[in-house]
Amino acid sequence: MKRILFLIIRLLYRIPGWLLKIRSYNKHIDETTFEERFDFGQKMIRKINSKSRVRIHSFGQENLPAEQGYLIAPNHQGLFDALILFETHDKPFKAIVKKELMSVFVLGNVLKMLQFEAMDRENLRASMKVIKKATQEMSEGRNYVIFPEGTRCRQQNQMLEFKGGTFKTVIDAKKPIVPVALIDCYKVFDNNTIAPVDAQIHYLKPIFYDEYKDMNSTEIAHYVQECIEKCIAENENRF
Repeated sequence: MKRILFLIIRLLYRIPGWLLKIRSYNKHIDETTFEERFDFGQKMIRKINSKSRVRIHSFGQENLPAEQGYLIAPNHQGLFDALILFETHDKPFKAIVKKELMSVFVLGNVLKMLQFEAMDRENLRASMKVIKKATQEMSEGRNYVIFPEGTRCRQQNQMLEFKGGTFKTVIDAKKPIVPVALIDCYKVFDNNTIAPVDAQIHYLKPIFYDEYKDMNSTEIAHYVQECIEKCIAENENRF
């Protein structure tokens, strides 16, 4: 909470302009491109990151597939996860998020501007529509972020079990999976301090369709989680 208040104070002169721009984009969303709105959102978040007193250490961008339309599958530690992705992943992406986030003050408007897909986990039919749409867009070259744990893990650099259903979209789209290891991102907002912290993001080698086509979704989930666990174990004490 202290770091959030610290950021609000440091960015107070920018926040009104950002809110007006977000409101304008949402009001005229059909008159703008996704790429234009993503670019604005990315620049805004990078400015926030620059004022956050977080040292971001990014590795493995060279592993990202040249062909667009892949699944970015990170472990989930907290609020900073999305910010570090916007900081380090230059190409536009969409995400599947919990429906509840769409009603969060300010955040919901940002998610609407970016046209992130909201999933109601208690409504199977609606969830299938979201999965079908994400599959179609991924097939057409849109990158997607989905957190395989389904919710954040509150045990520092540990992980909850990855859910096989996360990978339904990419299996049907026959696109690459990029495992992403987030390390110490929980420290940014969970530690009630504004002291400088280090956070790591590692883009691991992609898993292409030919490599996972004979695996079921649960097996894929276990394999992706093992890749991330190995990376965390090797780098947790790096900074």
